[in-house]
Amino acid sequence: MIAEPLALSMTVFAIMFLFLFSGLWIGFSLMAAAIAGMLLADLNLPPGFSVWTKIGNLLVNSMWNSVDSWSLTALPLFVFMGELLHRTAVSDKLFNGLVPWLNRVPGKLLHINVFACTLFAAVSGSSAATTATVGKITLDELSKRGYSESMALGSLAGAGTLGFMIPPSLIMIIYGILSDTSIGQLFIGGILPGLLLAGGYSLYIAVRAILTPNIVPPHEESFTWTQRLQSLRDLAPVFCLIAIVLGGIYLGYTTPTEAAAIGVLGAFVLGVLFRTMRWTVFKDALLSAVRTSTMITFIIVGAAFLSQVVGFLGITTAVSRFIAELHLSPSVLIFILGLMYLFLGMLLDGISMVVMTLPIVLPMILNAGFSPLWFGIFLVFMVEISQITPPVGFSIFVLQSMSRKDVGFILKATFPFFVIMIITVILVTVFPQIALFLPQKMIG
Repeated sequence: MIAEPLALSMTVFAIMFLFLFSGLWIGFSLMAAAIAGMLLADLNLPPGFSVWTKIGNLLVNSMWNSVDSWSLTALPLFVFMGELLHRTAVSDKLFNGLVPWLNRVPGKLLHINVFACTLFAAVSGSSAATTATVGKITLDELSKRGYSESMALGSLAGAGTLGFMIPPSLIMIIYGILSDTSIGQLFIGGILPGLLLAGGYSLYIAVRAILTPNIVPPHEESFTWTQRLQSLRDLAPVFCLIAIVLGGIYLGYTTPTEAAAIGVLGAFVLGVLFRTMRWTVFKDALLSAVRTSTMITFIIVGAAFLSQVVGFLGITTAVSRFIAELHLSPSVLIFILGLMYLFLGMLLDGISMVVMTLPIVLPMILNAGFSPLWFGIFLVFMVEISQITPPVGFSIFVLQSMSRKDVGFILKATFPFFVIMIITVILVTVFPQIALFLPQKMIG
């Protein structure tokens, strides 16, 4: 038995990696690591109370709590919308319409992942939904057109995390409630950091395309302004659909779940108008959306169970208190907290990271003189990074399911975008006005 929480956390971490690299399903791997942690821990349970009874109670409780959410219903709807757009002529028209505009830009259509994820992030507020929906539309098209599969996967993994930074954001809502910080100011504060991150992705794609030209198709087409203007007819249907979905949310007419349902209806109508909607297309899109949504939900359930076990065993509290007892300077404190969240991101889902650490971390932040508004943006960045770090990186596993590539290939493709996220976090930390400027203007 292991009584020390820090030693137990390292053991659970090692067991999780063992299960993941053994080829076991992701959800089962997370559950198995949690069960192993419970069996190895010195629980001091009451006489006659079996450890398996406690495991069963935690498992049932975490499964119910993780899926008993109305907002979660938006995820399968957005995935279904992406499937319909992918399987009808709408995605082809989107790419054909963007070719004349992006043809002269270094990186060409690789920028579509960044643009589409930025737009969709403002609709879904979910990293998993953003990655899955945009990936269904872009990955196959980029592959067919001869673009680097590694760059396509990496840019999608990085840009998909914008679902947490670009408002509306579930993480920001939870942080605002727990820290008594204005959710409206958090939403406004996330705009510039989110756009800065998206700009960093596009800049890297452009520089990489200049230094390594073979990541894009070699042929060069030329287009007149007349052709560019004519291409707007192909772009208009998609932009109109986005405007309807976005407008309904921002004007307060619809919730994200209702907007997702409208998006599904709009994608279906566009398929009918373009005469590409058939019963087989609809059935295949529906079945694929069910498979993708089930896979994501299973990972959520597994991560929720692991998070409950980690909290029950006192691992998160032990790590946070250990840092608090060091009495660090403000700059060193933020650096250590950043490392702590990178580590916890390998074990916990984003919501659990926020809920379980904030009661201990927030007083430390306030005593060090940091703005709770700025720290909220910083925390969202750390949650974003956790989406592309193994072994509980939701975006990594969503991409693995869609691309059928091994985790090692996806991690290698994602690493440059991981570095860009770290650089952006450093910039926002050194220059906090990036996050505070717009909220301060809003207050004024």
